[in-house]
Amino acid sequence: MSTIWRARTAAAAAVVLGVVALGLGVASVVLDHITHQPGTGGWAADAFLTTVGAVPATAVGVLLAARRPRNPIGWILLAIIILETSPTGPYLILDYRTHHGALPLGWLALVIEECWPMFLVLVTLLLWLFPDGTLPAGRWHRPAAVAAVGWLLVGLATSSRGVLVAAGGDVRIQANGDLANQGTGALRVLSVVVIVGTLASWTAWLAVQIPAYRHASGEYRQQLKWLYSGAGIWVVSLIFGVFIAELVAGNAPGWSNQAMVGAVVFLGTAALPVCMGVAVLKYRLYELNRIISRVVSYTVITALLAGLFAGLILLATHVLPVKGSVAVAVATLVIAALFNPLRRRVQRAVDRRFNRARYDAEAIVAAFTARLRQTIDLDTLQGDLTGVVDEAFQPAHVSVWLPGTGPHATVPAPAPPAPGQPDRA
Repeated sequence: MSTIWRARTAAAAAVVLGVVALGLGVASVVLDHITHQPGTGGWAADAFLTTVGAVPATAVGVLLAARRPRNPIGWILLAIIILETSPTGPYLILDYRTHHGALPLGWLALVIEECWPMFLVLVTLLLWLFPDGTLPAGRWHRPAAVAAVGWLLVGLATSSRGVLVAAGGDVRIQANGDLANQGTGALRVLSVVVIVGTLASWTAWLAVQIPAYRHASGEYRQQLKWLYSGAGIWVVSLIFGVFIAELVAGNAPGWSNQAMVGAVVFLGTAALPVCMGVAVLKYRLYELNRIISRVVSYTVITALLAGLFAGLILLATHVLPVKGSVAVAVATLVIAALFNPLRRRVQRAVDRRFNRARYDAEAIVAAFTARLRQTIDLDTLQGDLTGVVDEAFQPAHVSVWLPGTGPHATVPAPAPPAPGQPDRA
């Protein structure tokens, strides 16, 4: 009974934290609009970007905390989301600059506003604790535990600036919502320690991943694939939003605030916790190659068809005597006719690189089909069939049954399927 009660309590706490995180996201949109914060692109764009970024990450955090309450990754993820989505800056503007500290919970907003060191600390711990939420075993366990506790204490000490200012009562807020009170020398030193320590820790984590992936196998290797996939999408989205978009558009009015660019960055940011959630829950990890293959293939197909559609429209408009809606209709019919042939060819080319298992299986089946046309001996055909099925699908066993004769052949698998691989008997 106690185990069931703890599980229900953990699930309820996870849901409550998820609701709090989403509520803070909604409050952030409203307060940004009330305080006229620059860079949001309007309340509609702000709401869209907040939804795109916060909802998937929050859902994953709630699911992890509810399904794996002993694993701290879900709880850390929820804490990160709450720190990130809290509308502390706009609320501090309303409270201390507009209402002179008369609004409730202004001190709490001030404390959370200065918790950016804890944000960095929690992200660092999230990476090092992936995927099972435990520190390294063996001789490295004690040093790792001491380092984790010390890192948490440093983060808490550095985040105490908001508590000290709120306790002093003299709160000064800048126009952008940042705290204007000067910190002590010790806090400035601790801030530098947190920043340098975070960069050093992330660099060390990246260096450790190379041998870790090379020596990983089975389920753990698939978990690392999910982590690296999410991290890769996140980094690419950041590069696009921070560098490529600015280089392409320069200082074009409104470009940096466009909802599309923000959506790409927020989707990329949400991809990391989503991929981590899949890896921790260990749900169909063996399908990762298939997912990557489909994403790449449909991206290529979309780009090719979009380019072809635009080319046909330009050709019909400027070269051929076809104008307006007729040109659009003709181009649409051509694209519809080319979709399936193009999809098959692109999918096959992408599978050769990203989904090799399926490509090899299709090649084996195609070779067997060619031999089948020239085989007339039943026993030879039977042995060839069982061999092809075993090679292509690797089931636990293969049996061929002919009506009226009973089982004719059984080929036992040489070994049970590896962890994370399907049993396709």
